[in-house]
Amino acid sequence: MTTGYVYVLGTCDTKQAELDYIAQTLRDGGVPARIVDVSTRQAPARADIGARTVAGFHPQGAEAVFRGDRGQSIGAMAEALRRYLARRTDMAGVIAIGGSGGTALVAPALQALPLGLPKLIVSTVASGNTAPYVGGSDIAMLYSVTDMEGLNRLSRVILCNAAHAMAGMARAACASPADPRPAIGLTMFGVTTPCVDQVVHHLSGRFDCLVFHATGTGGRAMERLADDGTIRGLVDVTLTEFCDLVAGGIFPCDSDRLGAPIRTGLPYVGSCGGLDMVNFGARDTVPERYRQRRLVEHNPQITLMRTNADECREMGRLIGQQLNRCAGEVRFLYPEGGFSSLDQPGGPFYDPEADEAFYAALAHTLEQTARRRLIRLPHAINDPAFAAALAHEFSCIFMETPDNAPHSPQ
Repeated sequence: MTTGYVYVLGTCDTKQAELDYIAQTLRDGGVPARIVDVSTRQAPARADIGARTVAGFHPQGAEAVFRGDRGQSIGAMAEALRRYLARRTDMAGVIAIGGSGGTALVAPALQALPLGLPKLIVSTVASGNTAPYVGGSDIAMLYSVTDMEGLNRLSRVILCNAAHAMAGMARAACASPADPRPAIGLTMFGVTTPCVDQVVHHLSGRFDCLVFHATGTGGRAMERLADDGTIRGLVDVTLTEFCDLVAGGIFPCDSDRLGAPIRTGLPYVGSCGGLDMVNFGARDTVPERYRQRRLVEHNPQITLMRTNADECREMGRLIGQQLNRCAGEVRFLYPEGGFSSLDQPGGPFYDPEADEAFYAALAHTLEQTARRRLIRLPHAINDPAFAAALAHEFSCIFMETPDNAPHSPQ
């Protein structure tokens, strides 16, 4: 049985028929639904929650939304919607529809909702780069195929499928089973999987290990959970997102990478996983200036480029600067034998000089203290001994963190 309402979001001034159809389909299936109008033009609409009501949640009031400039109005309504939804206590799920503007409007609000709450956007832009709309959240996106200009034989089927999908999620809400182990976050790429598998093996008896794919959004998702207290520590094996930030790849982190351990003081163990590679799309998408560099076709959609010494030095500097701001226990483990399964003797990305350039920059930048240490080990990142060292260091500093230390009997 559904507890609460599914909120149906969209611009009633242009998508009234589609919103009515989704809401009625949900209601016909026994799922209560409320239409929320997020139009940025004041016009008559059939909605359970009108656009002016939503706009009133903007810090500067409704008039900040209805100002006439479309771009500014969309941004203002997006902020108002985020604040409006954050105040709801009766949501069983959220389904939204939109073109490029409508999707940009609703996505920030959905990203801010709790992970696990069902979220679905039916959009004309869902077949392209969805990363800006999904972010580090669990938003599902469904391509509308046709533009949303009234109902037709195809849009009815797609919107009906979307409504039934949302109804299923809302009716069968999933609760996370109780787990006494503290949750920790780990980062992984295919080229560091052996290492992370072994770290999880060492730690899973004491910790609930949440592994994140280091694709930019993966790092952001992990740090979001650290910020909100879900995750109690980080084993950040794979910092490859910095490669794409420095060299313009497709999976970059942003300037806030490592911001969560800075803000929270959580115990942090990091390493060099994937710092030997920049990610691009299919080979013909690699920028012309990089065509003569060492490239490996990871699969038909992903081409990897070996980072050079200059790029490695820049990453060492950036990572060191961020780690210097961390107030908690920090250990950074450097694997002398290579940063990935490709960066080893005989491998296509084996380049000890570039790796050493990273180490030299990090060692020069990092302000080492008793609580912030750089540890150099004679192993490759995927060696069992290196994984054991990562697990050991994390276990030690987790117990040294005040909130995690065992308490003496009273």
